[in-house]
Amino acid sequence: MRYFLDFEKPIEELETNIEELKRFSDPKDTGINSEIRKLEKKLRDLRSDIFSNLTPWQKAMIARHPDRPYSLDYISLLSKDFIELHGDRRFSDDPSIVGGFGKIEDVTFLIIGHQKGRGTKERIYRNFGQPHPEGYRKALRLMKLAERFKVPILTLIDTPGAFPGIGAEERGQAEAIAVNLMEMSRLRTPIISVVIAEGGSGGALALGVADRLYMLEHSIYSVISPEGCAAILWKKNGEIGPAEYARAAEALKITPKDLLNFEIIDDIIPEPECGAHWDYETAASNISEAVLDAYEELKTKNLSKLVDERYKRFRKIGVYETA
Repeated sequence: MRYFLDFEKPIEELETNIEELKRFSDPKDTGINSEIRKLEKKLRDLRSDIFSNLTPWQKAMIARHPDRPYSLDYISLLSKDFIELHGDRRFSDDPSIVGGFGKIEDVTFLIIGHQKGRGTKERIYRNFGQPHPEGYRKALRLMKLAERFKVPILTLIDTPGAFPGIGAEERGQAEAIAVNLMEMSRLRTPIISVVIAEGGSGGALALGVADRLYMLEHSIYSVISPEGCAAILWKKNGEIGPAEYARAAEALKITPKDLLNFEIIDDIIPEPECGAHWDYETAASNISEAVLDAYEELKTKNLSKLVDERYKRFRKIGVYETA
Protein backbone atom coordinates (compact mmCIF):
# COMPACT_ATOMS: atom_id res chain seq x y z
CA MET A 1 0.00 0.00 0.00
CA ARG A 2 1.41 3.37 -1.03
CA TYR A 3 1.95 6.13 1.50
CA PHE A 4 0.73 9.53 0.29
CA LEU A 5 2.06 12.84 1.58
CA ASP A 6 -0.38 15.59 2.50
CA PHE A 7 -0.01 17.45 -0.80
CA GLU A 8 -0.54 14.16 -2.69
CA LYS A 9 -4.01 13.56 -1.20
CA PRO A 10 -5.84 14.74 -4.36
CA ILE A 11 -3.87 12.11 -6.31
CA GLU A 12 -4.80 9.44 -3.76
CA GLU A 13 -8.51 10.32 -3.94
CA LEU A 14 -8.56 10.21 -7.73
CA GLU A 15 -6.65 6.90 -7.82
CA THR A 16 -9.13 5.42 -5.34
CA ASN A 17 -12.09 6.53 -7.47
CA ILE A 18 -10.57 5.00 -10.59
CA GLU A 19 -9.84 1.69 -8.83
CA GLU A 20 -13.40 1.49 -7.47
CA LEU A 21 -14.87 2.14 -10.93
CA LYS A 22 -12.68 -0.57 -12.44
CA ARG A 23 -13.54 -3.04 -9.67
CA PHE A 24 -17.31 -2.70 -9.81
CA SER A 25 -17.95 -1.85 -13.47
CA ASP A 26 -18.71 -4.13 -16.38
CA PRO A 27 -15.71 -4.19 -18.82
CA LYS A 28 -18.22 -4.14 -21.68
CA ASP A 29 -19.90 -0.94 -20.47
CA THR A 30 -18.55 1.66 -22.91
CA GLY A 31 -19.95 4.56 -20.90
CA ILE A 32 -18.05 3.56 -17.74
CA ASN A 33 -14.89 2.81 -19.73
CA SER A 34 -15.07 6.27 -21.28
CA GLU A 35 -15.44 7.81 -17.79
CA ILE A 36 -12.42 5.82 -16.55
CA ARG A 37 -10.29 7.09 -19.44
CA LYS A 38 -11.31 10.68 -18.64
CA LEU A 39 -10.39 10.21 -14.97
CA GLU A 40 -7.05 8.62 -15.92
CA LYS A 41 -6.21 11.62 -18.09
CA LYS A 42 -7.26 13.92 -15.25
CA LEU A 43 -4.97 11.92 -12.94
CA ARG A 44 -1.98 12.29 -15.31
CA ASP A 45 -2.59 16.03 -15.59
CA LEU A 46 -2.94 16.36 -11.81
CA ARG A 47 0.32 14.50 -11.15
CA SER A 48 2.13 16.64 -13.69
CA ASP A 49 0.73 19.86 -12.22
CA ILE A 50 1.59 18.96 -8.59
CA PHE A 51 5.11 17.64 -9.24
CA SER A 52 6.12 20.44 -11.59
CA ASN A 53 5.32 23.08 -8.95
CA LEU A 54 6.78 21.65 -5.75
CA THR A 55 7.95 24.00 -3.00
CA PRO A 56 11.35 23.40 -1.32
CA TRP A 57 9.56 22.05 1.78
CA GLN A 58 7.56 19.62 -0.35
CA LYS A 59 10.83 18.50 -1.98
CA ALA A 60 12.18 17.84 1.52
CA MET A 61 9.15 15.71 2.35
CA ILE A 62 9.62 13.65 -0.82
CA ALA A 63 13.33 13.23 -0.05
CA ARG A 64 12.31 11.72 3.31
CA HIS A 65 9.44 9.63 1.95
CA PRO A 66 9.35 6.28 3.83
CA ASP A 67 8.99 4.35 0.55
CA ARG A 68 11.88 6.10 -1.18
CA PRO A 69 14.70 3.76 -2.28
CA TYR A 70 17.76 3.71 -0.04
CA SER A 71 21.38 2.99 -0.90
CA LEU A 72 21.07 -0.80 -0.70
CA ASP A 73 17.99 -0.68 -2.95
CA TYR A 74 19.97 1.19 -5.60
CA ILE A 75 23.05 -0.98 -5.14
CA SER A 76 21.02 -4.16 -5.74
CA LEU A 77 19.69 -2.65 -8.98
CA LEU A 78 22.97 -1.10 -10.13
CA SER A 79 25.26 -4.06 -9.42
CA LYS A 80 24.49 -7.79 -9.43
CA ASP A 81 27.84 -8.84 -7.90
CA PHE A 82 28.18 -6.35 -5.02
CA ILE A 83 30.33 -7.62 -2.13
CA GLU A 84 29.91 -5.65 1.09
CA LEU A 85 32.91 -5.04 3.34
CA HIS A 86 32.71 -4.23 7.04
CA GLY A 87 34.54 -2.52 9.87
CA ASP A 88 36.94 0.38 10.34
CA ARG A 89 39.73 -1.82 11.85
CA ARG A 90 39.82 0.51 14.86
CA PHE A 91 36.56 0.24 16.82
CA SER A 92 33.68 -1.55 15.07
CA ASP A 93 31.42 -1.74 12.06
CA ASP A 94 28.80 0.98 11.52
CA PRO A 95 25.65 -0.30 9.75
CA SER A 96 24.54 3.26 8.88
CA ILE A 97 27.21 3.30 6.16
CA VAL A 98 27.49 0.40 3.71
CA GLY A 99 30.31 -0.13 1.26
CA GLY A 100 31.87 -2.66 -1.05
CA PHE A 101 32.94 -3.48 -4.59
CA GLY A 102 30.61 -4.22 -7.48
CA LYS A 103 30.28 -3.79 -11.22
CA ILE A 104 27.95 -1.30 -12.88
CA GLU A 105 27.65 -2.77 -16.35
CA ASP A 106 31.29 -3.70 -17.04
CA VAL A 107 33.00 -1.14 -14.75
CA THR A 108 34.05 -2.10 -11.22
CA PHE A 109 33.27 0.60 -8.64
CA LEU A 110 33.72 0.97 -4.93
CA ILE A 111 30.16 1.87 -3.90
CA ILE A 112 29.59 3.53 -0.52
CA GLY A 113 26.29 4.87 0.79
CA HIS A 114 24.34 5.91 3.84
CA GLN A 115 21.63 3.41 4.80
CA LYS A 116 18.60 4.53 6.84
CA GLY A 117 16.80 1.22 7.18
CA ARG A 118 13.18 0.23 6.65
CA GLY A 119 10.89 -0.60 9.55
CA THR A 120 11.47 0.22 13.21
CA LYS A 121 13.88 -2.64 13.97
CA GLU A 122 16.17 -1.97 11.00
CA ARG A 123 16.05 1.80 11.47
CA ILE A 124 17.30 1.40 15.02
CA TYR A 125 20.01 -0.99 13.78
CA ARG A 126 21.05 1.49 11.07
CA ASN A 127 20.74 4.42 13.53
CA PHE A 128 18.32 6.13 11.11
CA GLY A 129 21.17 6.71 8.65
CA GLN A 130 23.17 8.84 11.10
CA PRO A 131 26.78 7.58 11.04
CA HIS A 132 29.16 7.28 13.97
CA PRO A 133 32.89 8.08 13.54
CA GLU A 134 33.61 4.42 12.77
CA GLY A 135 31.27 4.69 9.78
CA TYR A 136 33.33 7.47 8.24
CA ARG A 137 36.56 5.65 9.09
CA LYS A 138 35.21 2.51 7.43
CA ALA A 139 34.31 4.55 4.35
CA LEU A 140 37.81 6.04 4.22
CA ARG A 141 39.44 2.63 4.66
CA LEU A 142 37.48 1.34 1.66
CA MET A 143 38.26 4.43 -0.42
CA LYS A 144 41.97 3.90 0.25
CA LEU A 145 41.54 0.34 -1.04
CA ALA A 146 39.90 1.67 -4.19
CA GLU A 147 42.78 4.09 -4.70
CA ARG A 148 45.32 1.27 -4.27
CA PHE A 149 43.58 -0.93 -6.85
CA LYS A 150 42.79 1.97 -9.22
CA VAL A 151 39.01 1.53 -8.87
CA PRO A 152 36.64 4.53 -9.26
CA ILE A 153 34.45 5.47 -6.29
CA LEU A 154 30.69 6.06 -6.24
CA THR A 155 29.09 7.48 -3.10
CA LEU A 156 25.32 7.58 -2.48
CA ILE A 157 24.40 10.32 -0.02
CA ASP A 158 21.28 10.01 2.15
CA THR A 159 21.55 11.12 5.77
CA PRO A 160 19.95 13.72 8.06
CA GLY A 161 23.47 14.26 9.44
CA ALA A 162 26.20 12.63 11.50
CA PHE A 163 25.07 11.18 14.84
CA PRO A 164 25.44 13.85 17.60
CA GLY A 165 25.52 11.45 20.57
CA ILE A 166 28.03 11.59 23.43
CA GLY A 167 29.72 8.33 22.40
CA ALA A 168 30.20 9.54 18.85
CA GLU A 169 31.72 12.79 20.08
CA GLU A 170 34.01 10.93 22.50
CA ARG A 171 35.29 8.77 19.64
CA GLY A 172 36.06 11.82 17.47
CA GLN A 173 33.08 12.54 15.25
CA ALA A 174 34.31 15.93 14.03
CA GLU A 175 37.84 14.61 13.48
CA ALA A 176 36.57 11.63 11.47
CA ILE A 177 34.56 13.89 9.17
CA ALA A 178 37.44 16.36 8.80
CA VAL A 179 39.89 13.58 7.91
CA ASN A 180 37.48 12.27 5.27
CA LEU A 181 37.24 15.73 3.70
CA MET A 182 41.02 16.05 3.61
CA GLU A 183 41.72 12.54 2.33
CA MET A 184 38.96 12.52 -0.30
CA SER A 185 40.28 15.79 -1.67
CA ARG A 186 43.52 14.07 -2.66
CA LEU A 187 42.54 10.49 -3.50
CA ARG A 188 44.11 9.55 -6.84
CA THR A 189 41.07 7.89 -8.38
CA PRO A 190 37.83 9.30 -9.86
CA ILE A 191 35.07 10.03 -7.33
CA ILE A 192 31.40 10.46 -8.29
CA SER A 193 28.75 11.34 -5.70
CA VAL A 194 24.96 11.28 -5.97
CA VAL A 195 22.59 12.78 -3.39
CA ILE A 196 19.77 10.22 -3.60
CA ALA A 197 17.49 11.77 -0.98
CA GLU A 198 18.57 13.80 2.05
CA GLY A 199 22.03 15.36 2.20
CA GLY A 200 22.40 16.78 5.67
CA SER A 201 25.36 18.85 6.92
CA GLY A 202 28.86 17.41 7.47
CA GLY A 203 27.38 13.94 7.70
CA ALA A 204 26.67 14.17 3.98
CA LEU A 205 29.72 16.20 3.00
CA ALA A 206 32.02 13.53 4.46
CA LEU A 207 31.08 11.35 1.46
CA GLY A 208 30.64 14.22 -0.99
CA VAL A 209 34.11 15.52 -1.87
CA ALA A 210 33.90 14.36 -5.47
CA ASP A 211 34.95 15.14 -9.02
CA ARG A 212 31.29 15.06 -10.09
CA LEU A 213 28.36 15.68 -7.76
CA TYR A 214 24.79 14.97 -8.85
CA MET A 215 21.40 15.20 -7.15
CA LEU A 216 18.25 13.28 -7.86
CA GLU A 217 15.41 15.56 -8.91
CA HIS A 218 13.54 15.32 -5.59
CA SER A 219 16.49 15.34 -3.19
CA ILE A 220 17.84 18.06 -0.88
CA TYR A 221 21.35 19.11 0.21
CA SER A 222 21.95 21.58 3.00
CA VAL A 223 24.15 22.62 5.93
CA ILE A 224 21.16 22.18 8.28
CA SER A 225 17.64 20.78 8.15
CA PRO A 226 14.72 23.19 7.67
CA GLU A 227 13.47 22.21 11.14
CA GLY A 228 16.85 22.94 12.73
CA CYS A 229 17.11 26.27 10.95
CA ALA A 230 13.57 27.26 12.00
CA ALA A 231 14.27 26.30 15.62
CA ILE A 232 17.38 28.50 15.74
CA LEU A 233 15.74 31.51 14.10
CA TRP A 234 12.15 31.54 15.30
CA LYS A 235 11.49 29.24 18.27
CA LYS A 236 12.15 32.07 20.73
CA ASN A 237 8.97 33.70 19.43
CA GLY A 238 6.84 30.67 20.35
CA GLU A 239 5.99 27.30 18.85
CA ILE A 240 7.17 26.52 15.34
CA GLY A 241 5.56 24.29 12.74
CA PRO A 242 5.17 23.56 9.03
CA ALA A 243 4.87 27.25 8.10
CA GLU A 244 8.27 28.02 9.65
CA TYR A 245 9.80 24.85 8.19
CA ALA A 246 8.61 25.88 4.73
CA ARG A 247 10.00 29.39 5.23
CA ALA A 248 13.37 27.95 6.29
CA ALA A 249 13.46 25.51 3.37
CA GLU A 250 12.90 28.38 0.96
CA ALA A 251 15.65 30.48 2.55
CA LEU A 252 18.21 27.65 2.71
CA LYS A 253 18.11 27.00 -1.07
CA ILE A 254 18.19 23.23 -0.60
CA THR A 255 16.76 22.07 -3.94
CA PRO A 256 18.74 20.66 -6.88
CA LYS A 257 17.74 23.60 -9.06
CA ASP A 258 19.12 26.11 -6.53
CA LEU A 259 22.35 24.20 -6.05
CA LEU A 260 22.86 23.83 -9.79
CA ASN A 261 22.46 27.60 -10.16
CA PHE A 262 25.10 28.09 -7.42
CA GLU A 263 27.41 25.63 -9.24
CA ILE A 264 27.57 23.39 -6.16
CA ILE A 265 26.42 20.37 -8.17
CA ASP A 266 27.12 19.35 -11.75
CA ASP A 267 23.70 18.16 -12.88
CA ILE A 268 20.25 16.96 -11.82
CA ILE A 269 19.32 13.32 -12.42
CA PRO A 270 15.64 13.03 -13.39
CA GLU A 271 13.25 10.84 -11.42
CA PRO A 272 10.02 9.08 -12.42
CA GLU A 273 7.19 11.61 -12.53
CA CYS A 274 5.99 11.22 -8.92
CA GLY A 275 9.36 10.43 -7.39
CA ALA A 276 11.84 7.56 -7.21
CA HIS A 277 9.62 5.68 -4.75
CA TRP A 278 7.11 5.05 -7.56
CA ASP A 279 9.63 3.33 -9.83
CA TYR A 280 12.91 2.10 -8.35
CA GLU A 281 14.17 0.58 -11.61
CA THR A 282 13.85 3.76 -13.67
CA ALA A 283 15.50 5.86 -10.95
CA ALA A 284 18.40 3.38 -10.71
CA SER A 285 18.76 3.32 -14.50
CA ASN A 286 18.99 7.12 -14.58
CA ILE A 287 21.68 7.06 -11.88
CA SER A 288 23.62 4.38 -13.76
CA GLU A 289 23.56 6.41 -16.97
CA ALA A 290 24.80 9.59 -15.26
CA VAL A 291 27.54 7.78 -13.33
CA LEU A 292 28.88 5.88 -16.33
CA ASP A 293 28.87 9.03 -18.49
CA ALA A 294 30.82 10.88 -15.79
CA TYR A 295 33.31 8.03 -15.46
CA GLU A 296 33.91 7.95 -19.22
CA GLU A 297 34.98 11.59 -18.98
CA LEU A 298 36.98 11.33 -15.75
CA LYS A 299 38.97 8.21 -16.64
CA THR A 300 40.76 10.08 -19.43
CA LYS A 301 42.18 12.70 -17.05
CA ASN A 302 45.70 12.60 -15.68
CA LEU A 303 45.44 11.74 -11.97
CA SER A 304 47.44 14.76 -10.83
CA LYS A 305 45.17 17.03 -12.89
CA LEU A 306 42.10 15.22 -11.53
CA VAL A 307 43.13 15.85 -7.92
CA ASP A 308 44.07 19.46 -8.65
CA GLU A 309 40.70 20.17 -10.30
CA ARG A 310 38.87 18.52 -7.39
CA TYR A 311 40.69 20.75 -4.91
CA LYS A 312 39.98 23.91 -6.91
CA ARG A 313 36.34 22.90 -7.33
CA PHE A 314 35.73 23.04 -3.58
CA ARG A 315 37.92 26.07 -2.91
CA LYS A 316 35.75 28.22 -5.17
CA ILE A 317 32.48 27.38 -3.38
CA GLY A 318 31.03 30.31 -1.46
CA VAL A 319 31.67 34.05 -1.44
CA TYR A 320 33.97 35.76 1.03
CA GLU A 321 35.93 38.98 1.49
CA THR A 322 39.36 39.55 3.00
CA ALA A 323 39.90 42.63 5.14
